[in-house]
Amino acid sequence: MDAKTVERWITQQRVPYPKHRFRLAALLRESEEHLWPESSPRHQFADVEAVFATRAEFIQAMPPRELFQNAQTIDMAGLSLNTLCQQYSDRDLAELVASGTTIRCLFLEPHGLHITAREQEEGHDPGVLSSLTEINIRGLIRARNKVRERESGEILLRTYDQPIRFNITVIDRRTCITQPYLPSARGVESPTFVARRGDQPGIFDTFAQVFESMWVSGKDVVGE
Repeated sequence: MDAKTVERWITQQRVPYPKHRFRLAALLRESEEHLWPESSPRHQFADVEAVFATRAEFIQAMPPRELFQNAQTIDMAGLSLNTLCQQYSDRDLAELVASGTTIRCLFLEPHGLHITAREQEEGHDPGVLSSLTEINIRGLIRARNKVRERESGEILLRTYDQPIRFNITVIDRRTCITQPYLPSARGVESPTFVARRGDQPGIFDTFAQVFESMWVSGKDVVGE
């Protein structure tokens, strides 16, 4: 950002645009409500702090490297989990695990009934999503195999074979990014909601519990 813009935020109490508020709140590890009380009508939106029309807009506002920076736990459930597997570098992933981060990834079973149904719904040729998911799983298996015994972090992988409804990412058990899977639309085109855990039960708690229930019933990926 231009220095004069930031100066106006501080000296003139100007409120940043929503995408800047979200990024600043994430970097400062504070809620938007705490930093800019006047801009966060929680009585209207519960614990949802940001809404993006598409995943692409969300990624532009909060790139994966910033999103996962210094995280201690990352829980993800969805289809191919491209945000981590395709948009986050192997080096950054290795550094996360080396620093003690525990990552749990729950993929849609690449040989299951429901990924085939999703391929048909999105109009893909047979095997397109299955192949992508397999590639992502193998990439994380390679990364997991490189984890050294002295490192406190770990990568845990499971699959599930259920109707695909949401892509869920929970970071440090306080920030939740949720995307619905829409009919005939790719995941990158889905609206994206960001919620932060508050004092009262809200959207964060709902989807954090959904992840945990799916994780418990998932099947471990052993790999080589």
